[in-house]
This record gives sequence, structure tokens and C-alpha cells, in this order.
Amino acid sequence: MSTHAKRERLLLADLLEAAGPDAPTLCEGWLTRDLAAHVVVRERRPDAAGGMVLAALKNRLERVQAEFLAKPYEELIQLIRTGPPRMSPFGVKQIDEAANTVEFYVHTEDVRRAQPDWSPRELDSVFANTLWSRLEKGGRMMGRKSPVGLVLRRPDGQTAVAHRGTPVVTVTGEPGELLLFAFGRQAAANVELDGDKDAIARLQEAKLGI
Repeated sequence: MSTHAKRERLLLADLLEAAGPDAPTLCEGWLTRDLAAHVVVRERRPDAAGGMVLAALKNRLERVQAEFLAKPYEELIQLIRTGPPRMSPFGVKQIDEAANTVEFYVHTEDVRRAQPDWSPRELDSVFANTLWSRLEKGGRMMGRKSPVGLVLRRPDGQTAVAHRGTPVVTVTGEPGELLLFAFGRQAAANVELDGDKDAIARLQEAKLGI
């Protein structure tokens, strides 16, 4: 049975392939080639991928990223599509699902929503609930840099506190949209914001995300 992560992986590969190597993305400063190289390095070069969070490994990450950027774009797409090496932890279904479901969903939207002709994507209820569960568990990590109190709310009224503080801004939307907002894609997320006008402006400019 296909997992959410596997489905999003294949969709991301298809979108990257269709867009070509020089299309824009929502990742600041990155074209589709840069995003493809990032995904491959994250899965296949753990010795360098740590540079995404550890300053001591940043130079190594940049070198390895440059090596993969130099590869043919079609090769990068195929590496994404086929998945991690057999001995990689990401090759374990449970780890892949835990680590890549959100990663691939966000990057899929990074490609889709940067194109001028993109249209909203309707998520099935099971996947939407999965994304909401990730928000409930990881929302405070994503919202830790929020300059104001941040509450995420589904249309049915379910809420998750992403950051405690005052004044409070409540962001309402479907789980996929809330996830994009909490991951720093505020301008691209289809949500409604309720709160003090100045607080909303500060939140929209904040560097949210992992």
C-alpha cells in the first residue's frame, strides 16, 4: 500500500520534471534545480545534510549541494523518484512516513504555487487529518520564532497553539494551508487571520518553520 510520503514523493518528482530545472519555487533564492538537489542530498548524504541545522557542517553541505547541482537534472529527478538507498533509514517505511510526509507535501506546494497557473489542490480527509496531527505535535517547533501568540484553527473549530504570547493572532484554514503557513509560506497559504492589525503584519513577515 502506498504511504502518504511515497505519494507526495512521486507527485513532487512529476512536478519538478514538468517544470524543468529553471522554474521558480517558493523557497527564497531557489529554482527547481536547487530544490531537487536539496531533496536528494537530504536523503542520500547524511554526512552533509546535518548542515541544514548545524552551523559546523554548513560548509560541507554547500560543497555537497554544489556537487549534486552539477549533475544532470534528469538524474536528480530519478533519484527522488526511486527513493533513498536500501541501507538508508529513510528506506524504512515508518521512518519515511514520519520524516517525509510533511517535507514532500511542503516542497510539492513550493513548486506548484510558484507557477502562475497553479490551482488549489483538494486533499482527502485522511491525508488532511494526518497533516493536522503533525501540526498538533510539531506546531510549537514551527511557530517558535513567531513574534506574537499564534493559534492555528481548522474550520471545524479544532485548534493548536503554535506559540504562546500576546497579542494573539488566530489563523484559520484547512490543515494543508495551515501547515504551509506554519512552515514559513505565509504569503502562499489560503488562510484567514484574526487579530490586531499590527500583530498580523508582524506575523506575516516572520521567519516561521523548522
